[in-house]
Amino acid sequence: MRGMFGLVLVAGVALAGSAVYLAKGYIGQTQTQLEQERELRAKVGPIVQVYVVTKTKNYGEELTPEDVQLVYWPQNSLPEGVFSDEAVLFPAGVEDRRYILRQMDKFEPILTSKVTDPGKGAGLTGQIAKGMRAFAINVDVSSGVSGFVQPGDRVDVYWTGAVDGTGGEITRLIESSTRIIAVDQQADASAGATVARTVTVAATPSQVARLAQAQATGRLALSLVGSGDDSVTETIEINSRELLNIQNQEVVQVEAEKVCTVIQRSGSERVEVPIPCTN
Repeated sequence: MRGMFGLVLVAGVALAGSAVYLAKGYIGQTQTQLEQERELRAKVGPIVQVYVVTKTKNYGEELTPEDVQLVYWPQNSLPEGVFSDEAVLFPAGVEDRRYILRQMDKFEPILTSKVTDPGKGAGLTGQIAKGMRAFAINVDVSSGVSGFVQPGDRVDVYWTGAVDGTGGEITRLIESSTRIIAVDQQADASAGATVARTVTVAATPSQVARLAQAQATGRLALSLVGSGDDSVTETIEINSRELLNIQNQEVVQVEAEKVCTVIQRSGSERVEVPIPCTN
């Protein structure tokens, strides 16, 4: 009887030790996971909720409350222009509907640059800011950056033409970092690059006048500005002489040396004898 009691006691102690060992391991593993989670949160930063689309949305489609949902997103890596307030994304009133300006894939954050303002359509007029105008520039393969420009890109506009008094044609930068809002009749960037005949840009009325005058008096060419390039381009102008490095030769007039003579006669001969000139 005492032997049986001893065996039970030993077994109980062994089980208790195993339980303590397992509990200690579990607690240690849990603490490690908590520490890893704290480190991850410290790296990621605060988490906020933003609206994303729940399915692919194409250019011109209406954005409805059934097309969106809230997801958690790291605040430190939020794109510019996200929506986190439903009242801002969907203002009250049917007339304040929004439309898609650029194609969005499923679970892509909704940005102000990819949807219209409330109450504006997705056509060309919806992309023209207050005080701006749309102006079409005639282009071809060589002048239109070989068809690589798309709506939303920015370009520099160069004018080439003849100017009185210059002795030839000049090329001058007339507009810098001008935003393209349409290529031919397409205002959707997701349509891809095409060789266009016209490129429509957004410009102020004074810029429109400059572009219209330039297009009527010479040839326009576009130069694509890189994404994120916000540098200010200085005034650029070049003519044929500068292009070919032709230097103007200075003409120096050399005054001939003055020679004074006197005439002497010796019989029938007449001889001119040089003498120093006096003023």
